[in-house]
Amino acid sequence: MNLTEALAALESAAAEAGVDPAEARAEGERLAATVAEPSRGAYVDWVEQTGGGRGDGRGAEDFMEAASKGRRYRSAPTPVMSALALAGSPHAAAYARALADVAVAGSGLGEMNPRSVGNAATAASAQLVEAPTAPTLPTAPTSPTAAQPPPAGTPEPEKAPEPEPKSVEELLAELDGLVGLTEVKAEIHRQAAVLRVEGLRAEAGLKAPTITRHMIFNGNPGTGKTTVARLVAGIYRALGLLSKGQLVEVDRSELVAGFLGQTAMKTADVVKSAEGGVLFIDEAYSLSGDQYGTEAIDTLVKEMEDKRDDLVVIVAGYPLPMAVFIAQNPGLESRFRTTIDFTDYTDDELASIFEVMAKAAEYDVDESVVARLREILGTVTRGPTFGNARYVRNLLEAAIGRHAWRLRDVEVPTLEQLRTILVDDLEPPEPEPVEPEPAEPEPAEEETP
Repeated sequence: MNLTEALAALESAAAEAGVDPAEARAEGERLAATVAEPSRGAYVDWVEQTGGGRGDGRGAEDFMEAASKGRRYRSAPTPVMSALALAGSPHAAAYARALADVAVAGSGLGEMNPRSVGNAATAASAQLVEAPTAPTLPTAPTSPTAAQPPPAGTPEPEKAPEPEPKSVEELLAELDGLVGLTEVKAEIHRQAAVLRVEGLRAEAGLKAPTITRHMIFNGNPGTGKTTVARLVAGIYRALGLLSKGQLVEVDRSELVAGFLGQTAMKTADVVKSAEGGVLFIDEAYSLSGDQYGTEAIDTLVKEMEDKRDDLVVIVAGYPLPMAVFIAQNPGLESRFRTTIDFTDYTDDELASIFEVMAKAAEYDVDESVVARLREILGTVTRGPTFGNARYVRNLLEAAIGRHAWRLRDVEVPTLEQLRTILVDDLEPPEPEPVEPEPAEPEPAEEETP
C-alpha cells in the first residue's frame, strides 16, 4: 500500500468514525512526513503521493513543515486518535490501524533508510497502544436479493456498549506506573485530592476557595511533561472539572499568524478546540519578545477568563526561561500558581523506559542490549538539550531500522527473529539527513488600506 492509498483508507476510517476526513488527512500527511524525514528524496515522493503532483504548488518546505509538526506523533497519539480513544469510540481501533498503515507507507518514501523503518514502528505502536479493543460491530446478513425491511414489531439490534471512561483511580494508577517522576506523581495526587474535596464541598453547598487549575511544567525535553499533561486532562475529566478531557498540544507556530489581527483569531480558534480539555503550550516563552507573541498572550489570557470553568492551560519549557516568561506577564502570573518540576531521568530510569518502549512496539531486548544501552548513555554529555526519553526513543527507532535491514534477505524469518533486537542493532543515533530548513521570513505588518 503506497501513501496515496493509505491516506484514502485513513479518510474512510475517519468518515466511519464521524471525524472530518480533511482533519484526518492532515495529521496522516504529517505522520508520513515525520516517518520519512531521514530518507533522502522522501519529500519528492511525499509531494507526489499527497497530491502535489497534480499542480497544487507543494514542495520541500511543505514536507519539512509537516514533518516538524508530526514529530510528536512518533511517541504519542495524534489528536484525532486521542479524541476517539478518550470517547471510547468503537471506531478507534480501526482508525489506529489506518494510522499505522500510513506510518508504514511513509517509511517507503524516498531512498530506503533503516531509520525511517524504525520511525514507522514506534509511530505505529504509539497509535495502536492508545486504541481500546473495539467491540465487534454487528454486520448485516448478505443476500442475493435486495434488503427487505424487518417485519413489524422486530426489535432493533442492540448497540455495542461503549467503554466507560477511565476513573480517577485508574488514571492515577496509570500515572504511578510511569517510570521515575516521583515528585511529579506526588504533586498530581495532591492536586487531584484537593480538587476532589473542592468539588464535594461545592456539591454540599459549602464555601470552597477557587483553586487555579492552570499549571507550569518546568523541565528539559523528554522528561514526561506531555505524557503527564495527557493524564491530567483525563483526571480532571473524571473529577467532573472538564467536560471532554482532550489534550491539545501546540507551540508558537500554531498560535501566531503572519499579520497583526490574525494572531488573535488563530489563538482563539486553538483555544476553542481545547475547550473542555487541556491546552498544552510547549516552549511557551517563545511567545515573548514581539508584538505577535504579545497578541497571542493577550488573547490567551482573555480566553482563559471566558472559559475558566471548562479549560485548563499548561505551559511548559526550560525552567529559567519559563520563570522569566511568567514574571514578565502579570496576566499569566496571577493565573499560574502551580509549578511542577520535571527532573532529568537517571540512567536506570532511561534503561527502564527503553524496555517499556520496546515492549510496546512488540520487540524483545535482553540484558546484553540493556547493558549496551547503559554504555551508550555513559558517553552522552548531559545538559539542557539532552533529550532524555526522546534520546532513548531515537536509539530504539534506529535499532528497529537496523533489525529490519539485518533481516531483509531472510525469506521467512521466525517469530523470535522478528521480535529480537540484538546488541549489534543498538548504536548511537546519527543526525537525520534532512535538508536545512529555509530561513523563515519575518512576519509583515498588515498594510493599512
